[in-house]
Amino acid sequence: MDADLTVSRPLHVRGQGPVVAIDAGHNNFHTAEGRYAPFAEVLRNDGYQVRSLAAELTAPALAPLRVLVVSNALAKENVVEWRLPTPPAFTPAEIEAVREWVRGGGALFLIADHMPFPGAMASLASAFGFTLDNSVAVPSPRRAELFSRANGDLLDSEIVRGDVAGVPVTEVRTFGGSSFRAPPEAVPIMRLGSDWTIVFPEEWGVISAVTPRRPSTGEDLRAAALEFGKGRVVVVSEAAAFSAQAAPGGPMGFRADGAGQNKQFLLNVMHWLSQGAAEAR
Repeated sequence: MDADLTVSRPLHVRGQGPVVAIDAGHNNFHTAEGRYAPFAEVLRNDGYQVRSLAAELTAPALAPLRVLVVSNALAKENVVEWRLPTPPAFTPAEIEAVREWVRGGGALFLIADHMPFPGAMASLASAFGFTLDNSVAVPSPRRAELFSRANGDLLDSEIVRGDVAGVPVTEVRTFGGSSFRAPPEAVPIMRLGSDWTIVFPEEWGVISAVTPRRPSTGEDLRAAALEFGKGRVVVVSEAAAFSAQAAPGGPMGFRADGAGQNKQFLLNVMHWLSQGAAEAR
């Protein structure tokens, strides 16, 4: 099944919308030319100007952008071996540049999947008050990860309501990510219920009876939004929801059963981020 990447009512004239850069300079598992090509195409079909950014994150590199998307960055040490330790993917100077850019009106969409990605991205997230778990979040019993208004795990927010373009979503499906906690001033969007377990493996895919774990609390999230200075941040702890990847267990993201509203959720996130960013950008 091919993914439907069309946008029936684009918010912007094609090629004339806000500039969005998808990070490709930090050993990213998802890039505009690779696993996030469907992500990029959806945004282009909504009128956004989508670029790939392979450069260091500096004030001059960020200045032309309305939104920066960073998905599943890694330090070079973990490109081949997905195991502890997981050094930061970003330098302190890059983190400070992104923080100040957002404070001045930029918008950051930070997507960190299962370990080792949260470990590599934790320092960037913490600059905005988010705490990423270098983990795998697992529902019990194992099931499709459906966050909906009906089950109470998809929470009311401007993004869920689709306030910018007037298209709400009622459910979003994810595909095996991690967890995080947000600062008090953030708005939770997707919440992990008490029947989830947060597992902390030393190596991706290697989990045993002695692997550290803890039960989910009411503070563990899959998505949240934050206004930061004049800018905005959205954090999501699962990446395949915005892809069209194939996997042994079946298709993920826009191609998967039960994920029919994932595309609209992505658009709502981008609308909220780009509409809130400084108009000068």
